[in-house]
Amino acid sequence: QLARNDDPSDLLAAHRLIPALRDVSFSVAEGESFVIMGLSGSGKSTLLRCLSRLIEPSFGDLRLDGRDLLTITRREMIELRRTAMGMVFQNFGLLQHLTVLENVAFPLRVRGVAPEARARTAQKMVEMVGLARRESAMPRELSGGQQQRVGIARSLAGNPSLWFLDEPFSALDPLIRREMQDEVLRLQKMLRKTIVFVTHDIQEAFRLADRMMVMHNGRIVQIGRPAELLLSPVDDYVASFMEDVPRGKVLKAGDLADPGTDVAADWPTVSAAAPLESLLPMFVAGRRGVAVTTPDGGLAGGLSAEKVMRAVAFGAGSDAG
Repeated sequence: QLARNDDPSDLLAAHRLIPALRDVSFSVAEGESFVIMGLSGSGKSTLLRCLSRLIEPSFGDLRLDGRDLLTITRREMIELRRTAMGMVFQNFGLLQHLTVLENVAFPLRVRGVAPEARARTAQKMVEMVGLARRESAMPRELSGGQQQRVGIARSLAGNPSLWFLDEPFSALDPLIRREMQDEVLRLQKMLRKTIVFVTHDIQEAFRLADRMMVMHNGRIVQIGRPAELLLSPVDDYVASFMEDVPRGKVLKAGDLADPGTDVAADWPTVSAAAPLESLLPMFVAGRRGVAVTTPDGGLAGGLSAEKVMRAVAFGAGSDAG
């Protein structure tokens, strides 16, 4: 482990060590869904484990509400994980000898919550993830998707402020995986947790992210809103991730609306959240553009048919401009 005043590069070279992560610096806002993506070996899961100190960072700072978590004791960190952090991993990690309800209640049991109180909380969590009437089932009696719902319920039982999810749906079939993504979106709308979600699936990232970060060889390549990465990738590595993204489905009118574009009187009004593909019939019917409105009814700007067509066809910065 490196001392804080040591030069990491010198020490790594001296000991012939290869860093798992280097120059990784970012922040996540309260209530934000932040997705970390990259290929296998890019460092994304290692980073998530560093955030929870399941892996001890060798140097740097790790701050939660201004408090450096690398300066607290191991006992304090364990307590913080129990009270402030919920974690869901690809391996469901359910206790096979416990029922659904007992698995969900287990973190509360560890914290010393009274039996009746933890049973009430666990029941509420089970119902919230759609497993009512399966409380007495054993893990082996559940499908993969149901087991992961139990894992999600268990991670939320302690009402954590931070929710860490490390490729939680990678082992699931595509249809079940999409169903579980919908579940995360539903729960996030209800609970407004601060989420750090790791995935290697670009379409999963686009569905779940407020902002996303692409990693490569232990470094950050680009951070931004999904539309920013899609329209303006910083290099070929990021662009390669975006090749299979259905632009018409994931780009929204608000992503391209320009306050400086003159809005013609006959342009129809659309929501900023409208997918670009939903605008195409208007343009086929002869409309030359649309007026894009904000959620509060204000004008976000104009969006020409030409700009939409370029964005859907090409997507890259200047072509979509």
